[in-house]
Amino acid sequence: MIAYLKNVSINKKSGDMRDKQSLKNLYPVFTGRVLSTLAAVDARSYIERRKRQGVTAGTINKEIGMFSAALNWAKSELEWDISNPFQGRRLKEPPGRNRWLTKKEALRLIQAAKRSAKAPHLADFIVLGLNTGMRPGEMLALDWDRVDLSVNLIYFNEGDQKNDRLGSVPINQEARHALVKRAKFRAEHCPDSPWVFCKKDGSRILKVKRSFRTAVVNAGLEDVRPHDLRRTCGSWLAQSGVSINAISLLLRHSDISVTERVYAHLSPVETRAAVDVLNGNSGYKVSRSGFTLVKNEKEVKK
Repeated sequence: MIAYLKNVSINKKSGDMRDKQSLKNLYPVFTGRVLSTLAAVDARSYIERRKRQGVTAGTINKEIGMFSAALNWAKSELEWDISNPFQGRRLKEPPGRNRWLTKKEALRLIQAAKRSAKAPHLADFIVLGLNTGMRPGEMLALDWDRVDLSVNLIYFNEGDQKNDRLGSVPINQEARHALVKRAKFRAEHCPDSPWVFCKKDGSRILKVKRSFRTAVVNAGLEDVRPHDLRRTCGSWLAQSGVSINAISLLLRHSDISVTERVYAHLSPVETRAAVDVLNGNSGYKVSRSGFTLVKNEKEVKK
């Protein structure tokens, strides 16, 4: 598995840390085992062991998926004659989180973040997330070489985002304001730093979970995580009538079915237009005074 990490996973920034964490959990159980001796009972035993430890189905799937990928890589690239008892054992995962912020909640969160003396970057982080839909990790890894304020675009190279594709995100006025503030911070404290979100010494900010959680509490909110900024961006777009295809492009989903599953129920524009066609079919007509029953069948919409 270490060879797999060095040759495959490490080349994909989005999966590198996840696979390393999976290896950390797999290693104590399977260290010393000869891979050719692994059987279905070992896979079942590992899954049940992790269940007893209270690990979620999603995490277990990531771990057995990583092990399965490593075994398949060893079979194809190293030509090892081994089986793969971990393949096809994904657990059914519960529905994902559907938490997004109302505009009033977002304002309270931003105001709370602005009061944070220990995290002067947090308000800009929140504003950028709400207005671009970028993932928290993408924002923290963002460097100035990929920000072009002259055309208001943020660029993604292969490996910069989850799906490892080239892409870009447009910058609106609010996102631009947050980036300009970050640029001023950089010019004042660390002009040579390549990072958009950096400390005064120029080093990259790696995590925001603690400061974000503090802002959530101070804002009087519940159950809000950094990734919910991305979900909020998509939800606001859907509620405003933006097409599912446009939302999918902006959020850079690998498949539009992901966008449809998460946001289609918040986009009532087409369905509202559809039910409006039915007005007048049930024997009533709309007037300023309300609904009135038509006097005869001739008045019923044909």
